[in-house]
Amino acid sequence: MAFGGFHPVSGVDLPRFAGIATFMRLPHITFDDPRLSEVEIGLIGVPWDGGTTNRPGPRHAPRQLRDCSTMVRFQNGATKVRPYDLARCADLGDVGPNPADVADSLARITAFYDKVRDAGIIPLSAGGDHLCTLPILRALAKDRPLGMVHFDSHTDLFHSYFGGFKYTHGTPFRRAVEEELLDPKRVCMIGIRGSAYDFEDRDFADAVGIRVIPIEEFHARGVDDVMAEAREIVGSAETYVSYDIDFVDPTFAPGTGTPEIGGPNSFQALQVVRALQGLNIIGADLVEVSPPVDPSGGTAFLGATILFELLCVIAESKALKLAA
Repeated sequence: MAFGGFHPVSGVDLPRFAGIATFMRLPHITFDDPRLSEVEIGLIGVPWDGGTTNRPGPRHAPRQLRDCSTMVRFQNGATKVRPYDLARCADLGDVGPNPADVADSLARITAFYDKVRDAGIIPLSAGGDHLCTLPILRALAKDRPLGMVHFDSHTDLFHSYFGGFKYTHGTPFRRAVEEELLDPKRVCMIGIRGSAYDFEDRDFADAVGIRVIPIEEFHARGVDDVMAEAREIVGSAETYVSYDIDFVDPTFAPGTGTPEIGGPNSFQALQVVRALQGLNIIGADLVEVSPPVDPSGGTAFLGATILFELLCVIAESKALKLAA
């Protein structure tokens, strides 16, 4: 059944280019809206890239992703999932960051997600750079460490940048392990590639038990085999999914700050998300789409489609848990 006012506006009733853009054309619900208590999955923008070390621009992604998401319809053409029939979904708006202060922005993001968590809403977020994930995890993992499936071309496990600065988009998961937000033995990183200054990040992963699957192994084994291992690693316990758009080859997703060649194609980018079906996902994000270097808008459209695939998996998993 469809959940009344929580269903998207149809392109048959209002053209997709008309109206105020929200994620998937869903209703925009704020924290003071009485309908908040009914929301089960909240789509959230995190327009902040204060951790970027190369090409800036992901702060502009939530707006463009909302616009591109107006093209997404109600049903998944491959899996047949109709997420809005399975869960009450809404656009919860944007976190208001402080573009001049990294520490303040991290605190603001965590405070926003504290409210989301307290409301019992599963967040599906659109960044922003990958440092955005750390403050989200600080809210969601306050009581216990989480597992994580991480799609990326970089591990983001470095200790620090530029003489000891610990908070960039290359460090969030090092901090998350140190702060016991993630259980490293339940973390799987997929698609890692590119040149390197050293192997500090890989050495840390090996030391704490994080499973890193390089892109060469991904291509050699194939999506099904790799994702079966990822599912086994995280198991049935609570899991977060973090998807950096630079996981995808820049032929298909050029609009990102630190592209790396040799990645998956756009179809594989969707396949890996579909293979998450049935996991106990308590939150997910898509990060590092950078509109200023995405003149065609193709990267953002792929990003919006990945968000929909994540939404389908989360909604179906939630429905299965309720039925169990």
